[in-house]
Amino acid sequence: MYVGRDMTELSMTPKNEWQDKELAFFHHSLQQMAQYLNSEGLTIHKEIIKEIERRGGLQRQEATYTSGTFPTID
Repeated sequence: MYVGRDMTELSMTPKNEWQDKELAFFHHSLQQMAQYLNSEGLTIHKEIIKEIERRGGLQRQEATYTSGTFPTID
């Protein structure tokens, strides 16, 4: 569950100052309702995607059954 700044506060903050968890949460949320977004919402979503790409993608923050939190090199 996401606990952090809401979109009102984040809209006044440059995307490069957003935390990874904020980018991930709002990317997922906007992705789920992309077909209902107006042009302003689509622009915000594109900016979030560009920031995620600029950072090299989002890294896994927790382990799963099949993978750990970071790659293991043999």
